[in-house]
Amino acid sequence: MDINLLNGLSLAYIGDAYYELKVRTHFINLGYMKVNDLHKFVVKYTSGDAQAKFIHYFLEKNILKEEEILIFKRGRNSHVHTSRKNLELKDYLDATGFEAIFGYLYLKNEINRIDELMDIIFKI
Repeated sequence: MDINLLNGLSLAYIGDAYYELKVRTHFINLGYMKVNDLHKFVVKYTSGDAQAKFIHYFLEKNILKEEEILIFKRGRNSHVHTSRKNLELKDYLDATGFEAIFGYLYLKNEINRIDELMDIIFKI
């Protein structure tokens, strides 16, 4: 499979799943065991609002590499036919681009880079 041929939504699709797993694993490793508590913590990192906030932070602080910015734009500029309830379209598109980055890095097996980004996210 040539990752560079995948469209932004395909990258976001796999990126969303992998990112959610990383966030859930993080809180399980911190010792949270009650599902209600886990859900409250996880949603703070996986909601469209949160993902938009994180990508804006990455862009403002010049954290992303050039290829990651291109992948973000590919995901953000995808032809999205829906949006999430209570989320501005711009933020929804930015969150899609954010997820695309994680999908791209996951498919390239760049787990160390994902871990670097996750460390930054958990410190914001």
